[in-house]
Amino acid sequence: MANRIVIAGAGGQVGRFLADELTARGRDLLACTSAQWDITDPAVAAEIVGPGDVVINCAALTAVDAAEADEPRAFAVNATGAGNIARACAAVGARLIHISTDYVFSGEFTGSPRPYEVDDPVGPRSVYGRSKLAGEQQVHAALPDATVVRTAWVYTGVGADFVGTMRRLESERDTIEVVADQTGSPTYVADLVAALLQIADDPAPPALLHVVNTGPASRYELARAVFAGIGADPGRVRPVTSDRHPRPAPRPVYSALSTARYEAAGYRPLRSWQDGLAAALAALR
Repeated sequence: MANRIVIAGAGGQVGRFLADELTARGRDLLACTSAQWDITDPAVAAEIVGPGDVVINCAALTAVDAAEADEPRAFAVNATGAGNIARACAAVGARLIHISTDYVFSGEFTGSPRPYEVDDPVGPRSVYGRSKLAGEQQVHAALPDATVVRTAWVYTGVGADFVGTMRRLESERDTIEVVADQTGSPTYVADLVAALLQIADDPAPPALLHVVNTGPASRYELARAVFAGIGADPGRVRPVTSDRHPRPAPRPVYSALSTARYEAAGYRPLRSWQDGLAAALAALR
C-alpha cells in the first residue's frame, strides 16, 4: 500500500473526485488546490513533497481554446509546472503520476483510424496539446520512473463538461447540433480515479499508460447516448461537421486511446464507455 498521496490540482474535476475517493477509503492524503500549490513556483513543490510520497498531478490549464490566446501561461502550468513537481519528487525519492491528454496526438491517419497506442508518434495541433506534451517530456527528463497517464474526454456529468452540458441543453432546447466528425474516448471520472489508485499502489508501474473507458465514440454518438440515458429522444441531437461550430483551437479528428499496455500491466480493465456513461447517469439520479 502506498504511503501518503499528495494531489496537485485538487480543486479540478479529477482532483476533487480523487480526493473524495481517497478520503472515503481512509487514506493518508494531502490535497492541494491551485490556490494552495502554485505548481509554477519550484520552491513550493520542494516544500510540499516529502520522501515516500506518491504525488498525483491533476493540475493543468485545460481550457483548450483559452490556451491558444495565452501560450506562455499554458506552458508555464502544463510544462514548467509539471517539471517542477517531477524535480521535487526526484530530489526526495517521491513517486509521481502525471495526468496528460489525447491532445498530444494529431488525430490524422493515412489509413483507417484506430485507437492510439502509447508508443505511436505524437503530433499535437494546439497550444494545449503542445504544452501537455512538453509537460510529459519535462516529467520524464527529471524523473524517468514517473508514470504519465494519458486520458481523454473526462466527465462527471455535472457542470460544464460535455455530458453535463448535454444534460443541461436537453432541458433548454428542442434540438441541439453536435459535431459528428470528432472521435475520442469518453471517460467517466470515477473509472479514471479507480485506475489511478491501482497505479498509485503499484510500486513499479509503467512509465506511460493510456487510461480511458474502452471503445471509440464521436461527440454526436456520446450526445445521443446521454439523451437516451436520461429518457430523452436521441433524435433531437442533430449531427453537424466541425466547421459548423469553429473553435480557436483545432481538435484532433480521431484521438481514441488504446488501453492495451494498461491491461498488459495487470490492472483491472476499464469498462466500455457505454457502461461508464450508464453508471455516471445512474449516480446522478
